[in-house]
Amino acid sequence: MTLNLQYEAIGKGFVQQYYALFDDPNQRRNLANMYNVELSFMTFEGVQIQGAPKIMEKIASLTFQKINRIITAVDSQPMFDGGVLINVLGRLQADDDPPHAYSQVFVLKPLGGSFFVQHDIFRLGIHDSA
Repeated sequence: MTLNLQYEAIGKGFVQQYYALFDDPNQRRNLANMYNVELSFMTFEGVQIQGAPKIMEKIASLTFQKINRIITAVDSQPMFDGGVLINVLGRLQADDDPPHAYSQVFVLKPLGGSFFVQHDIFRLGIHDSA
């Protein structure tokens, strides 16, 4: 395959769609459609998870009721297999917690006429200085 020249638009559109679903408790379950049953991987705060069912279990286990998110930057790069690498930097606040910086990296892989999330890495910008 060749590089996908629409990588920036794909990255920004994906991030907008992903967080619209994630941040709405009534829509969050629809994130399952973005992951592959077997081929998707997530690292959430250092915990490795494989496959859409397990990823959705993790997402469903999150206990916050509301989330406020500010996206600072979305950087995308084309991949040689037609995929897109996306790095998101921002701040989020869950319920009444203080706001925290976060980063999230996605690798989108082409499948048919669309994409699925093959890799998803999420980290809050909290540092343990002890």
